[in-house]
Amino acid sequence: MLPLIIQLLSGALGGNLAGSLMKNLSLGTLGNSIVGILGGGLGGQLLSMVGMDFGSGGMDITSILGSVAGGGVGGGVLMAIIGVIKNMMGK
Repeated sequence: MLPLIIQLLSGALGGNLAGSLMKNLSLGTLGNSIVGILGGGLGGQLLSMVGMDFGSGGMDITSILGSVAGGGVGGGVLMAIIGVIKNMMGK
């Protein structure tokens, strides 16, 4: 359960970091956070599906860093995808 919480929190951070780096795709702080949380959860699930499940081995440093990386990248990527879709629909 704790790895999932870590993935969700790091997803929110990843979404906000991506939003601050790509201002034209940003959904605002709340939007970036919500999409980042979803992306963090999805990123962690995708990693476990492909056999890179860092979060199930306990709470050692590798598990924690794997959860942070999977959640952060997943949150940032999903925020960017949603931002591109939002911009395309606005045209």
